[in-house]
Amino acid sequence: MSKSTIQKIQKVPLREIWNKEDKDFTKWLEENIDYLNDVIGFDITILSREEKVGPFKVDLYGEDNFGNKVIIENQLEKTDHAHLGQIITYLVNLEANTAIWITKEPTEEHIKVIDWLNEITPDDMSFYLIKLEAIKIGDHSAAAPFFTVIKRPTTEKKQIGSERKEYAQRHAFREKFWKQFLVEVNKKNSLFKNISPSTDAWIGIGTGKGGINLNLVVSKKYARPEIYINRGDKEKNKEIFDYFYKLKAKIEKDFGNKLVWEKMEDNVTSRIKYQLDDVNIFDEEDWPKMIEFLIDTSARMYKAFKEPIKKLKV
Repeated sequence: MSKSTIQKIQKVPLREIWNKEDKDFTKWLEENIDYLNDVIGFDITILSREEKVGPFKVDLYGEDNFGNKVIIENQLEKTDHAHLGQIITYLVNLEANTAIWITKEPTEEHIKVIDWLNEITPDDMSFYLIKLEAIKIGDHSAAAPFFTVIKRPTTEKKQIGSERKEYAQRHAFREKFWKQFLVEVNKKNSLFKNISPSTDAWIGIGTGKGGINLNLVVSKKYARPEIYINRGDKEKNKEIFDYFYKLKAKIEKDFGNKLVWEKMEDNVTSRIKYQLDDVNIFDEEDWPKMIEFLIDTSARMYKAFKEPIKKLKV
């Protein structure tokens, strides 16, 4: 092969080819959208240029081969916050599914934002960040556009977003439940008067001895109060459990029901619990039953363990 057939690629300043962003590049892209289609992997048909959205104008507005509306915003400079805001404004107000941001220089901050938008938005919404360069080969005078996809939606990103939303919803459910519980329990006794609503699956109070707490735990399967033993020392925890277990008959009599005693030999911690099964923290219809159960059993458990804990020497 002759050396003359292999020449270096040279980058050409974008403004040498398209002096004006709107009149030159956007107009060129409208007429040559196939260049972009080849890179993103689906076809866009341009419906209008400079489509008005209130006081703004979106550079290009079209639809893909599935009938989804697409907006394209162009920047011959590095990405900035103004264009990011415009993209979101256009997307919402034109009821589009896909936003494509073409830019000379994608900044790291905006790359992260596009990733985040692809995670948190619905599955039918997509954000693309495209880097635009112009190149020519050797001494050839003709230049060619070179599009690189920096960020695009992926199944993995949408899955991550779905999991995050589910995680946030679980937190919101728990906090709402504990708020309701605390309102009701504070009408009956003062055990939890200094406790704030939690987004966790449990709340707890001290019992007067370090490392021994009265916890309330809720899940998709059960609700329960428990005496939770954790002084950070496995041997000490088992010793405390054994002390309570020797008083099992008296404690259960004072409590009014049989308890579940879980020494958990392989774990550092131990617990003693009383459980209501077949209830779901994420089903609000179960909340009245769960709240009534926890109010009643937490008070009885605290009372049943009060004297044994007070006399505990270890």
